[in-house]
Amino acid sequence: MDVMKGDGSVPAPTHPTSEFLAYEAECRSALTPLLTSLLDAAESAGWNRRTAASTLMFLAAQHVSAAEPFARS
Repeated sequence: MDVMKGDGSVPAPTHPTSEFLAYEAECRSALTPLLTSLLDAAESAGWNRRTAASTLMFLAAQHVSAAEPFARS
């Protein structure tokens, strides 16, 4: 799997959402380099890395809360 293409893009999943564990692990692998890069940039700009990570968790939680509920099977 080509996780980073050098342009900051996110690769498409290769596992269907029904394969939850593989799908979630693949998403983590795809997003980890982007998150690391974002935290590095925040730290370089003078932000405390822990504060930046905490802020990203807060913002992610807001997005999850605002998202429409998942359909239950």
